[in-house]
Amino acid sequence: MDVRAVLADVAALGPFFTVRTGDAESADPTWQPLSAMETDGPPLRRRIAHVRRALGGDDAVEPRVAASIAFQGVVGVIVSPAFGAAVLHGVVPSLDPAELHWRDSATGPLPLWAPAPTGAPAPDAPAAAAALGELYDAHLPALVAAVRGVAAVSPRVLWGNVASVVAGTTRMVTTARPAAARRAAEVGALLLDRGRLAGSGVREAPRPPDVHWTFRRRSCCLFYRVPGGGYCGDCVLAGA
Repeated sequence: MDVRAVLADVAALGPFFTVRTGDAESADPTWQPLSAMETDGPPLRRRIAHVRRALGGDDAVEPRVAASIAFQGVVGVIVSPAFGAAVLHGVVPSLDPAELHWRDSATGPLPLWAPAPTGAPAPDAPAAAAALGELYDAHLPALVAAVRGVAAVSPRVLWGNVASVVAGTTRMVTTARPAAARRAAEVGALLLDRGRLAGSGVREAPRPPDVHWTFRRRSCCLFYRVPGGGYCGDCVLAGA
């Protein structure tokens, strides 16, 4: 099982799906284990401050709004590569907090690097969802707690953000690789019914580009409170 080749293929889906694996990256001293981001420490605070500036600055954007949006971006790069690998190749890469590294970026999603990724087989949707759930559990509860240590964001909002990322990732895989739409929808649905994500939203009749279901969350990421912002397509407030 060539996990590096799997991740290279998944990276073609976009920047949120990209995990570098090249040995040459070890020469860059700015790479840090992602566990450093998943604590209430300087890296997380810097990332939230960066997002706050990008959204309009301290005078325009509340700390909790910046924290929610920054959190959702970090969740995106944690969830997407492993989800894509599980759905498209039947393998869940070993992207735990010690294995996965990040470095700062002024634009776009956080760059990630895994020096020597291995993987576990995920032959069907239940196996894929179970393995992905365990991987996400290694990252996300600590990240939720860390973000709440920086800003007063409701855990309901943050876990709703995770659910939104899972649903959005399902849509992106389905759109990019239509042949994998059914497996993507099965894995996504199982994840949305699991643990802290259970009850975070509802799956409705599909609206394009979704094929099997469309997700509507029961919370809001707070983007509407950004100057010029609005409601996301899956927001509980959209159309209210």
